[in-house]
Amino acid sequence: MPEILVYMLVALGAYLLGSIPFGFLVAKAKGIDIRSVGSGNIGATNAMRVLGKPAGILVLVLDALKGWLACLFGRAVYAHFASSFIPLSVSDYTLYPGVSPELLARFATVAGIFAVLGHNYTCWLKFKGGKGIATTAGVYLALAPWAVLIALIVFLLAVALTRYISVGSIAAAVALTATVWIMTPHDLFLDVVTTGLAVLAIYKHKSNLQRLRAGTENRFGKKKEAAK
Repeated sequence: MPEILVYMLVALGAYLLGSIPFGFLVAKAKGIDIRSVGSGNIGATNAMRVLGKPAGILVLVLDALKGWLACLFGRAVYAHFASSFIPLSVSDYTLYPGVSPELLARFATVAGIFAVLGHNYTCWLKFKGGKGIATTAGVYLALAPWAVLIALIVFLLAVALTRYISVGSIAAAVALTATVWIMTPHDLFLDVVTTGLAVLAIYKHKSNLQRLRAGTENRFGKKKEAAK
């Protein structure tokens, strides 16, 4: 099979996996349309505030899991079809029929991109979804777990200092990007993808940024606050 078709297969499969709206489904099981309460977001933070901590943690884990599984899916598909790729050059030819670590990582990264896009723009909810923080974390647990650890520390510190989940999420996105760039200087594709996902995450928080500027963003721990 031509390599481009395998990329398309990975992209489609990862998108569909990422598009599963767990927040919406968990809330629906409780008779609630999460899109009409709180912030209207289907992500874990709104689920936690609307449905309670157990349900919110469940959504968080499931949203992260689909990002992680998408990367494993990308690797598995590449490994399965690697021997059938049509070489593009002599140097490429030396990689086949064995499995190239570089391409293994490349396919996992592509899968991660589309898993996040599936979460943020799910086809099951008219292409309206979450903000991608948990799913991105799941992706990088597969791609660069050490970067997730640093981003998590930054997230916790930012929330502890400001009491804003949105500030923590944005700070974590920036920290993840900086860490990946520093620790993977020779993987430009991953570095650029990480930057793009961080920009997307910040863009998805535009309403939170507007409320922060206006002084109306609600702090973590309050009962009646607009969720992230």
